[in-house]
Amino acid sequence: MIYCVYLILSKKLDKYRSYVGYTNNISNRLYLHNNSKGAKFTKGRKWKIVYLKKYKSKIIAMKEEYKLKKNYKLRNELILEYKKNENFNTFTL
Repeated sequence: MIYCVYLILSKKLDKYRSYVGYTNNISNRLYLHNNSKGAKFTKGRKWKIVYLKKYKSKIIAMKEEYKLKKNYKLRNELILEYKKNENFNTFTL
């Protein structure tokens, strides 16, 4: 089974929030986050995928998720790169 580590981003009133997680079904997981049925932190916001990487093992995906959650410098680099290439102005709640 393939597992994904993902970084999602939300914008509300010019304030950005990010969340890192792992899953084996990214489309369902994003649906849950966007419909307030995902993690408690993500409720009440609309999310976009900023980063996605696939792994063959759940253990490896969990380790990589932990690293990305703790590495704020890398998270900010990924977010800045995404903002450069994506227009967030049309993304509101």
